[in-house]
Amino acid sequence: MRRLHACLSAAAAVVLAAAGTTALVSANASGATPQDALSNRWYAAAPYLMPLDNDPPDPAAIMDATGLKAFQLAFVLAPAGGGCSPTWGGTAPVSSDTAVKSMIDTIRAKGGDVSVSIGGYGGTKLGQACADAASTAAAYQQVITKYGLHAIDFDLEEPEYENTAAIKNEIGAAKILQQDNPGLYVSVTTAGTADGTGWFGKQMLLEAKAQGFTPNNFSIMPFDGGFSGAASQTSALTDFNSILRSTFGWDEATAYAHEGFSGMNGRSDTGEIFGQSDFQTVLDYATGHHMDRFTFWSLNRDRQCSPPDNGGRTSGTCSSVAQNDWDFARYSVTFAGATPPTGTPTPTPTPTPSSCKPAWNSSTAYTGGTEVSYDQHNWKAKWWTQNEVPGASTWGPWQDEGAC
Repeated sequence: MRRLHACLSAAAAVVLAAAGTTALVSANASGATPQDALSNRWYAAAPYLMPLDNDPPDPAAIMDATGLKAFQLAFVLAPAGGGCSPTWGGTAPVSSDTAVKSMIDTIRAKGGDVSVSIGGYGGTKLGQACADAASTAAAYQQVITKYGLHAIDFDLEEPEYENTAAIKNEIGAAKILQQDNPGLYVSVTTAGTADGTGWFGKQMLLEAKAQGFTPNNFSIMPFDGGFSGAASQTSALTDFNSILRSTFGWDEATAYAHEGFSGMNGRSDTGEIFGQSDFQTVLDYATGHHMDRFTFWSLNRDRQCSPPDNGGRTSGTCSSVAQNDWDFARYSVTFAGATPPTGTPTPTPTPTPSSCKPAWNSSTAYTGGTEVSYDQHNWKAKWWTQNEVPGASTWGPWQDEGAC
């Protein structure tokens, strides 16, 4: 996958109570409007959505079809050219953003809200680029203040979580944000393995313990690691619970209350298949053990590929399994404690394919952000590349932007 200090004036700070949780929100010169917080359960259920890439779906349509209220917007990174300031995807500065804010305004106008995820797979993270925890936190506070956030997700995975200094900055920043923004819902997401999480994930937990930091939850991503269906995922969650208990000295119930699941709907990057029956099994496990979080990557993929490819490839814009639009989002709604609408939703019109970008050429050198077409899909370069075929590798330099 997948993944702050600002002054608040007395007029701009409003203390809100939501489900027994106090949330501090702000309004600032960028135009952020105070927004009532949802219950923490909604932030815990918020699926990931890329607002600027991977053919972003209309969140209002998802809300109408499923009853979903919260979205996990991804990802905030350091600038691709260097520096300690927040951007969307390394290219779009948060300070001048209007596109993501417009999406947030749409969601909030319908009674919903968002969390923002920082990090993810690929790109330079602010924990790597900033000098220390305080400056890392200051960068993230810009995001919280800009959008009046009540929730934030630290997606700490490769390659950042292999960098001891970067993880120290990220955990330190998370602790600062938690202290400076009372009621802020904080999740920490990291890689999952068959035995819970790997060596670097365990080192991250030890760093949190050393700093005295406890988020609302530590979530693992049990996919892309040789998993096979729900049974392997629930086994990993059980093992991760043991890791949390041994690390923090918690009993089983306390560990589950600080544990989360972050799945991948449909075909994973490594070819694993997670269908709706798998999601139901994990959902039953999560609710049965009173876990704190159940989310997935991603809403951009929560629709059937057109034409259906029956699991033949992994796409950022569809699931590669048979489904109706937003079927996987309904599991998030259920975890939040709501009931998805019944009946057959009005089918979403098949979108008109985008026009094709200039054809990819093996001899051309492409810089990050350049768009090309190949095999009737548009692709965006994640970084500099030459003679690397779009779609040839899941972890390659090209991001699939959908059919054209």
